[in-house]
Amino acid sequence: MNIVVLDGNALNPGDLSWDWLKCFGSAAVYPRTSPEELMERIGSANIILVNKTPITRGVIQRCPALRLICVLATGYNVVDCQAAREKNIPVCNVPGYSTAAVAQFTFALLLELCHQVGHHSSAVHQGRWTSCPDFCFWDTPQMELDGKTMGIIGFGRIGRAVGRIAKAMGMEVIAYNRSRCPEGEAIGRYVPLEELLARSDVVSLHCPLTAQTTGLMGTENIQKMKDGAILLNTARGGIIDEAAVAQALHSGKLRGAAMDVVSQEPIHGDSLLLTAPNCIITPHMAWAPVETRQRIIQITSRNIQAFLDGRPQNVVNGIL
Repeated sequence: MNIVVLDGNALNPGDLSWDWLKCFGSAAVYPRTSPEELMERIGSANIILVNKTPITRGVIQRCPALRLICVLATGYNVVDCQAAREKNIPVCNVPGYSTAAVAQFTFALLLELCHQVGHHSSAVHQGRWTSCPDFCFWDTPQMELDGKTMGIIGFGRIGRAVGRIAKAMGMEVIAYNRSRCPEGEAIGRYVPLEELLARSDVVSLHCPLTAQTTGLMGTENIQKMKDGAILLNTARGGIIDEAAVAQALHSGKLRGAAMDVVSQEPIHGDSLLLTAPNCIITPHMAWAPVETRQRIIQITSRNIQAFLDGRPQNVVNGIL
């Protein structure tokens, strides 16, 4: 097999190995690929691995040797799956690899809003505690989570993992989801969206970006939230109306917001979120622990082997 990795730097900036690809044939690994470089680099490849480089219908139609597309992520909207299906090319993704990491990161964001640990550590290193007349100080209101209500929108694997952590910290867990399952019911209580917004001290987003969820957290729904609530987003940037969130932070409707995703990535320099108060933004890194990225490699390797064995797995475009 001739294998090409089109944007390997996202998954592996140098701390992992690509040697595992040699088990399947020859491999070329590119850190990133521009649209102008795409066709030349794919060339006669039989298998391509891609993270965020768009693989359009036009690209697929111009690659007669292509037999398999492996997406190095769970989301696969970068590939024209229908065009691949028409060419009998399976598109395989990596489901469920980041559940623990994203749930952990969600609480990293929440705890930073509660305590501003980074700010206070910097203050200590700058000498403020050394010169403090009292034995302690804090610059921001501190918040205890025990007894608070965590509302989770999207109660799939990641949402339920967040719910388990919230429950362990003494929070009441309520959830809004299109469907219910016994595992979810053991963690929290399913409620209508309006009830969740009205009751939650913290609203955490873990739903997919669809036509129904695009802009879900806009002015109307933010106004339904408790005054002084916290909004977290580690799902997809388009689920929130960024202007509405920025306005709610300026007005104090929201105590704080923290997000690892935005609607345009990398974030634009004129984003209203960048100047909003009490707003933490991280660069889409919740999925990035080395253990999580190793899991992507392991599952992708199994995806390739399963395809070569004639029983493709994790196929998202209906080819078996």
